[in-house]
Amino acid sequence: MSDTRHPPGSEPEGPRPPRRTALTAIGLAVSAGAIGTAAYGSITSASGGGDLRSSLTIIAPAAAGGGWDTCAREMQATQRAGGIVNNTQVLNIPGAGGTIALGNLAGLAGRPETIMVGGTGQLAATIQYDSSVVLEDVTPLATIVAEIGVVVVKADAPYESLEDLAAAWREDPAAIPWTGGGSFDQLVVTSLAIAAGVDPVEMTYISSDGGGEAIQAILNGTAVAATGGYPDNKDLIESGRFKSLAVVADAPVEGIDMPTTVEQGFDVTLTNWRSLHAPPGITEEDRAELVAIIQETVAAPEWQEAVERYSWMRAERYGEELDAFLAAQAEEIAGLYEEMGA
Repeated sequence: MSDTRHPPGSEPEGPRPPRRTALTAIGLAVSAGAIGTAAYGSITSASGGGDLRSSLTIIAPAAAGGGWDTCAREMQATQRAGGIVNNTQVLNIPGAGGTIALGNLAGLAGRPETIMVGGTGQLAATIQYDSSVVLEDVTPLATIVAEIGVVVVKADAPYESLEDLAAAWREDPAAIPWTGGGSFDQLVVTSLAIAAGVDPVEMTYISSDGGGEAIQAILNGTAVAATGGYPDNKDLIESGRFKSLAVVADAPVEGIDMPTTVEQGFDVTLTNWRSLHAPPGITEEDRAELVAIIQETVAAPEWQEAVERYSWMRAERYGEELDAFLAAQAEEIAGLYEEMGA
């Protein structure tokens, strides 16, 4: 894949989805400015400066209770329990798929005392909203975990494999409505459509506000199939109310006994990964220290317990490997939005 990274302030190469209407763009800008000003004040007061082992603020770019927030708070608990950082605080800055928080982080140039949890959805949001600030404008530190996705149908659905479902989908794309818990799940469905030979523009996707709403859409028959995080669907699969047709991965996942998309002939591996970023312009010494803090955190037993509890998959990347991964993901996600006609 070609490298889609670009210097701050320049436009990325390759196709981008159409810009939003002027009214929508103005509304988002006003909202981002209002929230961003307040958030910036919170960040500057929370970050005391000085020794990174003394005080660290972790931004969760969404409201409390979601995946980014959970990741940030598990890091906080681990760092406190292990004495990795004396005082770790979590600051929630919700809005616009994580791009408001990203803009705030970019405004803290040279201040390493604040880092941000990010991930696939935030990267997608920068493309979807044609964000003026993108991940390349801040300092990448690591990816640490990924939430594995699954493809599910109701238990009495007449499909025993992903190919059974794909065959019906190819025959009449509109007759197989899909759902999912957010924009990331729609990207997975789009990727599945391409792999199955279905034009994404012709597919029916019912947008749901979170995994719970998507589950209800399957149970009440509004949707035929769904993609979602394994933790959200695990109990329904084990209780026999859902039938799982695939785990979205390129290789079998330990602890999840179901066939993967790839081994069934569908080259779909998009995962909901969690990343960590620092402000731009920090020193190499501070970046190295932040990476060391992250590595100690993910090696701690408290973090390993969280990984098991949430059925996360370890996905640690640093340095050049991380840079290449983020560039490839940006290219893939931009291509999916283009295929959707967005």
